[in-house]
Amino acid sequence: MGIVANIPVEWKNGRYTGQSGSKLRDELTEKGFNPLRVHPLWNFKGFSGYAIVEFRNEWLGLSDALRFEKAYEVIHQGKSDYFETENYWGKLYCWVAKDDDFHAENVVGDYLRRNGDLKTLTQYQEEEHTKNSKLLSNLTSTVEGQNMRLIEMETKYKETSVSLSSLMSQKDEMLQAFNEERKKMQQTARHQLQQIFQEHERTAMQLEVQRNELKQHEKELEEREARNENERLKLSYEKEQNERAILEQKRADENVLRLAEDHEREKEALQRTMIELEKKLDAKHALELEIRCLKGNLQVAKHIGDDGDDGDEEVTKKLHSIEQELKDKEEELEDLEQLSQALIIKERKSNDELQEARKELIAVLMELSAEASIGIKRMGELDSKAFIAAAKRKYMKHEVDEKAAELCTGWQYQLKKANWHPFKNVPAEDGKGHKTIVDGEDKIMKKLKNQLGEDAYRAVATALMELNEYNPSGRYVVSELWNNDHERKATLKEGISQLLDQWRMLKKKKRC
Repeated sequence: MGIVANIPVEWKNGRYTGQSGSKLRDELTEKGFNPLRVHPLWNFKGFSGYAIVEFRNEWLGLSDALRFEKAYEVIHQGKSDYFETENYWGKLYCWVAKDDDFHAENVVGDYLRRNGDLKTLTQYQEEEHTKNSKLLSNLTSTVEGQNMRLIEMETKYKETSVSLSSLMSQKDEMLQAFNEERKKMQQTARHQLQQIFQEHERTAMQLEVQRNELKQHEKELEEREARNENERLKLSYEKEQNERAILEQKRADENVLRLAEDHEREKEALQRTMIELEKKLDAKHALELEIRCLKGNLQVAKHIGDDGDDGDEEVTKKLHSIEQELKDKEEELEDLEQLSQALIIKERKSNDELQEARKELIAVLMELSAEASIGIKRMGELDSKAFIAAAKRKYMKHEVDEKAAELCTGWQYQLKKANWHPFKNVPAEDGKGHKTIVDGEDKIMKKLKNQLGEDAYRAVATALMELNEYNPSGRYVVSELWNNDHERKATLKEGISQLLDQWRMLKKKKRC
């Protein structure tokens, strides 16, 4: 038996564990040592770091064991190296078990005493010699017995051969008679079968002609039926599709007209409200100016009254007149402020209604998806083309689509992380205030540029800026009305015009 020491151990679930014996056996087999089994040794703490290697219990097994020991001695991983060195971590030390190992008071000695015998080479040779002598004696007795049986079988064989020759001659005579009789019967049967076959052929030919006629007739009937059924189904399908198209067109016409009318009404109402609000604001500003003038006049009048005679009735009357006018103007200003607040609330309500109309327009244009100057852009959604280009540089041709989809999905998920904030503030170009841009020194952004290139970096940076503008708190994609010609957010008027153009085009096609 061989001993393997210093096998790596790992503390896991309250005890030491190590690699399996089968894995170590395979490693030794690959090196040409031909072990039968490898037994890891365990104690109350778990795996001890030792293992016993079993070899074949014969001379070839002893040769394998000695080669095993010698191989590890050559690389200074033998028994003496194990007990002399102080730093042996990371190496396996192997040797053949000997007398001191057999009597050792440790887990190795316990296993050797339970499962093996301690023998010298001379003892092993004597034991093999005894076994071979016994085996030779047994084989000699077996050969003598087999020889006796062989003589008996030769005698029986000769007797059986004489009897068999007699039986074979009788059998030949019977077989000849049987063959003659069978030949006569076969000739008679062949003649009868030939007559039956000829009759069967005539009947089969008649039936085949009738079957072909019936099949042709059946085929003609099926073709007629199929043509009728196909025409009926085609007519029904075309009718259904026509009715569905008419219904969809009617619904689209109603939606377009309703949106257009709602937009015009809301736009006119908003304009009227804005004009009215501007007039009221002008009147409010004029009234505030007039009140300030009256307050100034009042202060002047009070100052004159204080400097003049106490009984000056004219000054007193003027003072009371100014105070009364000031009070009236302040009440008028308060009424104007209330009216202004009401108009502001109305303007906000109209603006909310316009936003709802914008959302409805976005939904309609998404259903009528087509390449046009005004369309829908999903703000914050990554451009997959940049990741396809990156995947083409990094992966095989058949993996490009799958890997590009994985990269795009992974970075779209990264954009949603609220704790990732790769932005910085820099001075605005006009020198007034600051503006927010993507921080190119962010670790994740630098890693993206290094791994996937400039196109993927720009795609992620663009999506980040869009999310920061349209949805900085939620970080999810938002649909927006977009002017594709000028690469900007489209106005509600442009969206309505685009929708009306599509509606007119569909209407012309319907008329044609």
